[in-house]
Amino acid sequence: MNAPSTLFLVDDHPMMRRGLRQILELEDDLQVIGEASNGGEVLALLAERQPDLILLDNNMPQMSGVEVLKQIRQQGYRGKVLLFTVSDAEEDVRDALRFGADGYLLKDMEPEQLLEQLRAVLRGQMAVSPALTSVLAQALRTPASASRADLTDRERQVLRMLATGQSNKMIGRKLGITEGTVKVHVKNLLHKLGLRTRVEAAVWVMENERARG
Repeated sequence: MNAPSTLFLVDDHPMMRRGLRQILELEDDLQVIGEASNGGEVLALLAERQPDLILLDNNMPQMSGVEVLKQIRQQGYRGKVLLFTVSDAEEDVRDALRFGADGYLLKDMEPEQLLEQLRAVLRGQMAVSPALTSVLAQALRTPASASRADLTDRERQVLRMLATGQSNKMIGRKLGITEGTVKVHVKNLLHKLGLRTRVEAAVWVMENERARG
C-alpha cells in the first residue's frame, strides 16, 4: 500500500480546521501532518515539514492566502497549493493562479466534492469550483493574437493532454516521446499562448473549446 499523501491546513478559524481534519482523518490515502492559523505560522513550519499539499484559506488577518502563496513559492516550496475560501472575486482567482496555485475552491462545496478535488490536485490536475468557470475564463483571457493556430500539430496534441491533467511522463508515454521533449513542447506552447502555468493552459483550452462549440 502506498504511503498517504500529506496535507497541511491553513485557516484562521479553529472550527474550520477541526472540521477539515475530521473529514480527512477518515481517508486512508490522506494524512494531515500539521495546521496553522496564519501566514507567519505556515512560513515557519514549512522549514521543518514539506507536505504534498497545502489547503490554504485566503481571507485571513495579517496576511492573505494569496500573499502566503507568493511567499512560500519564493521560499522554494514545490508541493501543491489549493486555495479554499469564500471569495469568488476575479482578482483573487487571477492572483492565486499567477503566483502558482494548483486550484481554487469555494467553501460551500460538499465534503465528498472536496475530497475528490484534493485527490485530483495530488494527481497533477487543476481543481476549480464549477461556479468559478466564467470568473477563471475572464481572469485568464489571453490576447486576441494568441490562438491554437500558432501551435504545431505536436504542441496541439500536448496541449489537449495537458488540459486533462496528464503529467509530462504520461503524455510522453502516450505520444512515444521522452519526458524531456514533452517539457520543451509545454514551454513552447505556453510562450506562444502568453500563458504562465499548466493551470492557465487548461483553463484556456476550456474557454476556447466552449467558444468554438
